[in-house]
Amino acid sequence: MDVLDSPLLLAYLGDAVMEVLVRSRVMKESKNSAEANHLALAYVTAEKQSLAVKQGLEHLTEEEKGVFTRAKNAKANSAPRNIDVYSYRLATGLEAVFGYNHLLGRGKRNEELFDLLFPYGDINKR
Repeated sequence: MDVLDSPLLLAYLGDAVMEVLVRSRVMKESKNSAEANHLALAYVTAEKQSLAVKQGLEHLTEEEKGVFTRAKNAKANSAPRNIDVYSYRLATGLEAVFGYNHLLGRGKRNEELFDLLFPYGDINKR
């Protein structure tokens, strides 16, 4: 099985890719690791990710929208505890897009997409 055909594996990888993007950003905005960790929480929750994708779905290419939809609709083995299932699935779809782009060597696209979905200074306004 090709990993590109597994939306939940793409989301698993995408979670790590997004974590690197988040940490890279918050390092520029914080004075110490405690503050960086606090700022990172504004990006890494399923709630924030689902809001970002709801507001920025138009920024995805048609190819990315296909990956997003497959991952959003994939049956997961776990259920969220502190967020509704639909928002959790949106976040999973978004993570899959980042994983997909990473595997295809599209790091610059991931950086661009991250900046579009999570604009500087905008995250805490949501």
